[in-house]
Amino acid sequence: MEKKFFEDLVTAPSPSGFEQPAQEVYRNFVRKFADDVKTDVHGNVIAHKKGTGKLRIMVSGHADEIGLMIKYINDKGFIRFTAIGGIDPSLLPGIRVNIYHGKNVIRGIIGRKPIHLLNDADRKKAPKISDLWIDIGAKDKKTAEKRVCVGDHITFSPGIETLSGNIITTKATDNKAGVYVVGCLLKELANENCSTNIYSVSSVQEEVGLRGARTSAFGIDPHIGIAIDVTHATDYPGMNKDQMGDVALEKGPSISVGPNINPKVFELLKKAGDNAKIKYQIEAAPRGTGTDANAIQITRAGVAAGLISIPNRYMHTPSEMISFKDLDGAVKLLAEFVRLIDDNTDFIPQI
Repeated sequence: MEKKFFEDLVTAPSPSGFEQPAQEVYRNFVRKFADDVKTDVHGNVIAHKKGTGKLRIMVSGHADEIGLMIKYINDKGFIRFTAIGGIDPSLLPGIRVNIYHGKNVIRGIIGRKPIHLLNDADRKKAPKISDLWIDIGAKDKKTAEKRVCVGDHITFSPGIETLSGNIITTKATDNKAGVYVVGCLLKELANENCSTNIYSVSSVQEEVGLRGARTSAFGIDPHIGIAIDVTHATDYPGMNKDQMGDVALEKGPSISVGPNINPKVFELLKKAGDNAKIKYQIEAAPRGTGTDANAIQITRAGVAAGLISIPNRYMHTPSEMISFKDLDGAVKLLAEFVRLIDDNTDFIPQI
């Protein structure tokens, strides 16, 4: 368990397009275990551990998180903003945020008219982003513009708390969890000679279109590509298991199966879990998974893709929840998968 690495990742601000603080955390961690670390023009960080064979495997977790961006500052110094990625506006009123202006961090509060002053119709409606603003305590526009400007990016208030045992909550398990796993994979295999060339990627801009996985996969040209992301846990009130399946915290990482997943990769991931005695869950994915596995699978002439996911409660909120047990289970499962493959492994689907 590398708690310091994870804590540094989740507290680093990294909305889509602004990932480099988190990428610096990743670079500093993987340098100790990789033969080569590079950052491409898109901002993806690619750590390469050389193998004895020719096969190339790409493992990818995306470093970007959802966030906000300053759109306009009015004459009174109040800030109007827009979303980076998928944001539920009903969760925003009253929360504290960090605004990043160069190297300066400015605290703000997302404001909305108090419930006492809302009419009956407005009380029944969820707010829109256009109904909200950020208050940094500025007396007017001129004062505000000395501290922030249009285009500055914003995150929910950072921090990490342990709730019970290995269960923690933070703003950005989606998807610092995946970055943690692909980084720790290199540490797990640091003293082993692997047949496969491992390309451990902390990708960018997943939340706005799987963009970093697409460019990094094109450059690496992998034979196998495994995305590590979070998935919706269904073990809390309001989640319909009849429709969404049964995924729970602390029952292990989930392995997806479906058209986005190469069937031989799926079987080998299960075998890896069984060999390593790792608890895992199976998740049905009847279409594109909405993860980096989508982009990786259809790169160039096609890649044998797989997806390992960490159960996550309250996704895309300021307080997501995961368990370190599932995180470290994913590391061990992925490491065993790498040990199972060599140049003779055939990923062509056959009856």
